[in-house]
Amino acid sequence: MKRHKKIKISSILTYVILTAALIFTAFPFYWMVVSSLNKPGSLFAFPPKLIPDFYFKNYITMWHNAPGGYSWWRFIWNTVFIATTTTALSVFNSTLAGFAFAKIKFPLRDKIFLFLLGLMMIPGEMLLIPNYVILKHLHWLNTYQAMIVPWGASVFGIFLARQSFKTLPNELWEAAQVDGCSIWRYFFSIAVPLAKPTLLTLALFVFLGSWNSFLWPLIVARSYAIMPLEVALRSFIGAEGTDWGPLTAASTMATVPVLIVFLIFQQQFIEGISKGALKG
Repeated sequence: MKRHKKIKISSILTYVILTAALIFTAFPFYWMVVSSLNKPGSLFAFPPKLIPDFYFKNYITMWHNAPGGYSWWRFIWNTVFIATTTTALSVFNSTLAGFAFAKIKFPLRDKIFLFLLGLMMIPGEMLLIPNYVILKHLHWLNTYQAMIVPWGASVFGIFLARQSFKTLPNELWEAAQVDGCSIWRYFFSIAVPLAKPTLLTLALFVFLGSWNSFLWPLIVARSYAIMPLEVALRSFIGAEGTDWGPLTAASTMATVPVLIVFLIFQQQFIEGISKGALKG
């Protein structure tokens, strides 16, 4: 009886902690949505107004005031194109490199991999100027490739793919060789399908990172024609002040798609983590 009571108290405590964590995590998004639906006079009211006014004029104002004379559909297309292309390129390159480090023996393999892991300790901000100089000499500034190619491979992605491929037993490759399977066919027909949950997790990470990227596109994209959505949101921030209503409406518009993507692929995401993608 006492044991059952302890288990019940432990379960209640667990649910309380998880509920508090959920509220703490979801509240910023909820506040952004509420702010986008509040009248200007309610945005800075005290105490804060947690129930929205359902003032949809913020969305109408936002939609008719896209920067540069373009439509918001243009910035949405730019963001989707950049994010999907970056994701495809990064997952492809990271998968190839991860498989090589996991299953192919070549000189200095482990030392090269340790060197790549060391690169993860370098802050990304330190690479902004060198990358900018390289792109300037390539005449790639203010182009799509400037926002895609530098992120076409991920050290974290290589690490994640390697750890996943290392969990595959060597007997699979030996059996495939007996059947006359080449290394490329084994990679595409056997290894990649078995590592699918991990690769989908990597794709989700890269896609969300590219969609939410702000600093690098802000530096290399000067033209509104190729500007992604996150950078275009700056049009509501001016020298005379910030138009918070339309800004929060535009921020909600930029956030909802990635939230939907996560909800669609959350099962694969959890499966990729739970299968021990970081083990090996």
